[in-house]
Parts: sequence; structure tokens; C-alpha cells
Amino acid sequence: MTTAEAVKLGVKPIAGALGAEIHGVDLSRELDAATVSEIRRIWLQYNVVFFRDQNLTSAQFMAFARRLGRPVEYPFVKGMEGFPELTAVVKLEHEKVNFGGVWHSDTTYLPHPPIATMLLAREIPPYGGDTLFANQYLAYETLSETLRSVLDDLVAVNTSSLADVSKTREDRIASDGRVEARKEYVSEHPAVLVHPESGRKALNVNVAHTARFRGMTDAESKSILEYLFQHQVRPEFTCRFVWQVGSIAFWDNRCTQHNPVNDYHGYRRVMHRITLAQK
Repeated sequence: MTTAEAVKLGVKPIAGALGAEIHGVDLSRELDAATVSEIRRIWLQYNVVFFRDQNLTSAQFMAFARRLGRPVEYPFVKGMEGFPELTAVVKLEHEKVNFGGVWHSDTTYLPHPPIATMLLAREIPPYGGDTLFANQYLAYETLSETLRSVLDDLVAVNTSSLADVSKTREDRIASDGRVEARKEYVSEHPAVLVHPESGRKALNVNVAHTARFRGMTDAESKSILEYLFQHQVRPEFTCRFVWQVGSIAFWDNRCTQHNPVNDYHGYRRVMHRITLAQK
């Protein structure tokens, strides 16, 4: 009997590149170690996993997150009352710009970016508001051997102040911003990340946060980065998730990028987000 059979989990891939739905588990209950281990194994295999019909309280959502990692606070927006690591990701009916509405990996401008993110759908529009995900293992592995060898030695400079992504936070900073919300964060990370659990290499730059390469000018970095930003989100590297109330997405921030599609103007969308550090 396999572990998956032992804990009665069903796995349904949703695309060829990454992504799978996990069925047969109620996340409102206390999970045993075997179930947690199997969820983590599936997550590492598919980069992003999804659960349906999980109408959790904030406490239950946080308890599930703590079984998989260590929840950390988001630097720009206050957490929810009683749950500082739980952030509401909201677009209101009158707003035109959505939170984080650009391809990115979460908070790569921090010295230690989160290893994972969980998102739980509370309110969704009648249509639209899907989220795209892109496999950064494939993005790296499909580059030429010559470009891979160049990137292996480069260090990317990441900043929280790039214009496109800064704009996507403005509404939430205005309503729920922290005191230090206008601070600029800058961190350097390898342009190619060796995943500590899988051992595979993943492209580790993103259009939302990566400004240049260390030791290069902006102009020298620009042409390489522009190519990589287009390459790393090619359709064949992606999957698309259609939300329902109670859906959860759980993705590996080290090898996956995501992009919430902003195609539901006039409607409200409310998600609850937890980012995780390594335990």
C-alpha cells in the first residue's frame, strides 16, 4: 500500500508543467504526520497544489499553515486582528489595480524570502480573477547551455520599489499599511537557485523585484533580464487555477512564480494569504 493510499489522498494534475489538486482531506481537522508528509511530497513534485471546499476559520487556516512551515509577517500591510501573519488580499469594486498583479515570486527583496505561500479564497467575482503559475525549473532547464553557464555565476539585485509592483500595493498600504510601509527593501540572491530539497536548479529573477545583476549597470542587465522575464512565463511552463470560495493554493516560492489576473473590474475579490519560512 502506498502512502497516498494509506492517507486516502487523491491527486489530479491540472497542467503538464506544474500544478495538481489534492482531494480527500479535510484541512479543518488536525492532520496526522503521515498526511502532512504526503501533502508536502505532492507539493514538492508539482510546485503548486490546490484544495477545494476548505471553508476554514482563520485559526484553522493558520493551524494548517503551521504544519507545513513557519508563518511570517508581510512587511508592507498589517495582518488581521489576532493573526499578524495572515494578510487580507483585497480588490474592491471601485478599484482598478489588483494586489500583486504582475508575475513575481513573493518578497524576493527580503534577505530570506518565504519558501512558500498559501492563499485561501473568501470572496470571488462571478467570473475572472484566476491565478497563473509558472514553473521556474523548466524556465532554467530550457535555456541554452551557454546562457545557463553565464547565469549560474550571476547575483540578482532585488528591490521592493520597482514601479509596476509598487502600484499594485498602493490601495492596501493606504488602508492597512504598516508604519514602515514606505521603506525600500533591497537584497541580493543568486540568479539561479539550487532548490535545497529537490536539488534542481530554478531561474531566480522576476519582473516585479529584480532590478539588475550585481557588478553590471542597469543598461547591461536590461537586455538579459528582459529576455528572461519573457522566457520564464512561456505558456508551456504555466498552469491556470479557477477559484471557488473555500479553494486553497499552496505554492513553492523557490521554484514557482504567480500572477493574479486582473479581469474582474466592478467586482470584489477577497483572499487570505499566509507566507511560510522554513521551520
